[in-house]
Amino acid sequence: MAATFMQALDMTIANVALPHMQAALGANPESIVWVLTSYIIMAAVTTPITGWLETRVGRRNLFAIAITGFTASSAACGLAVSLEMMIAARAMQGIFGAFIAPLGQATILDSSTQEKRPQALMIFTMGITLAPIMGPVLGGWLTDSYSWRWVFFINVPVGIAAVVGIWFLLGNADLPARRFDLFGFGLLALGLASLQLMLDRGPQKDWFEATEILFEAGLAVGALWIFVVHVLTAKSPVLPPGLLKDRNYLISMVFTMLLTGVALAGPALMATFLQVLMGYDTTGAGMMMMPRGIGALFAMPLATYLGRMMDSRMLIALGLGATGLSLWMMTGFNLEMGKDLMIYSALVQGLGLGLTFLPLNILAFSTLPADLRTEGAAFYSLSRSVGASIAISVLGALLAHNTQVNHEEIGAHITALNLPLPGSGVVAMLGAPGSGVMYMINAELDRQAAMVSFIDDFWLMMWAALIFLPFVIFMGRAKASGGPMVAVE
Repeated sequence: MAATFMQALDMTIANVALPHMQAALGANPESIVWVLTSYIIMAAVTTPITGWLETRVGRRNLFAIAITGFTASSAACGLAVSLEMMIAARAMQGIFGAFIAPLGQATILDSSTQEKRPQALMIFTMGITLAPIMGPVLGGWLTDSYSWRWVFFINVPVGIAAVVGIWFLLGNADLPARRFDLFGFGLLALGLASLQLMLDRGPQKDWFEATEILFEAGLAVGALWIFVVHVLTAKSPVLPPGLLKDRNYLISMVFTMLLTGVALAGPALMATFLQVLMGYDTTGAGMMMMPRGIGALFAMPLATYLGRMMDSRMLIALGLGATGLSLWMMTGFNLEMGKDLMIYSALVQGLGLGLTFLPLNILAFSTLPADLRTEGAAFYSLSRSVGASIAISVLGALLAHNTQVNHEEIGAHITALNLPLPGSGVVAMLGAPGSGVMYMINAELDRQAAMVSFIDDFWLMMWAALIFLPFVIFMGRAKASGGPMVAVE
């Protein structure tokens, strides 16, 4: 869990430090985004081969190599003196970090009995959920108090302790070697990399008006379509068909993509909202997002308790409803509000996410055979990464586009006939003929347009959470007769 928490924390901890990195590394706003993109792409591409590598080198060896590589590349990120060095180090972080969460989850599943599995998965889910939520808080504090480099240096002592513990405590059972599906892996890697490039570069290139985006979209659709056909027809594909035949696993993975998008896109949007529109500094913005973590921390033990008495599908529906309610509360945000609404909505959202993620994890793996757990954990982790990536890119692009549209629409109603301009004496005091006044009016237009755009994003996230509620009934029923949550067909 130490290694898993460290890797999950790095998904968001660097976000708040990007402006500081940009200044230190001499990068422009377009190129500094590659600090995030390089990590996401390499992690997505590498995750699917976790199961195959485990059969080749053993779980303990692969786990130790992954943690060691992640720790070393974290130190390299902290020591980076150029943008190129930083991007290379972040790419290596993505490669080694891709193995950590799947191996951690598979280890927890294999080392716990059926009765203790809900409690073990609660611990894992708390780490994988709370770490990204805590990332902006910890990243903001480290950046303000020390330096952006400590966002990466903090991984070093944790990584050293984790690799020592893994090496001495984890067994290294021999597993039957499998043939490597190079064709399937190549298709999946090409499709995911093209999709991520399209999402990241789309807002800068005006989406499908650019040839580059059309090319990347075509590659993504073509490669992923051929990959699906390959999985259904090949003898030993990189994605075992048994995973796709498990109804609970498949539906849980779709739900996890959606909820991870809400869980990670939410803090990304709120960090910008709090700092740009509400005037919080980096640490203050992180503290305002902390109630989400408190709500999730409270909800997961509650989910374990409630799961003994009620159908897990009802628990998932309850969590989705709470998540939708919190996003509806956020549509009431305005530029003059106090802290109360932000705190209450964050608490409800953390509660909803905590109530949903735990039963999803339990249902996803309860009916999977033991020999598919590592692959199942790998693709489950991949679904989290893809869901977060798509949500952050789409919501960020909509925010930028809607801000421009709203600025034009609001600005069209401001004319000399309905705007009370100050007298000539006041205008003269402000500088050149009216220029200072108009700059202030335009700045306020920017704030109002951005506020409306944030509310548009919150509405979209709310409907995305609620529209999937009916699909809960397609999951396998769960026993609720006083025992732990166990899925049955």
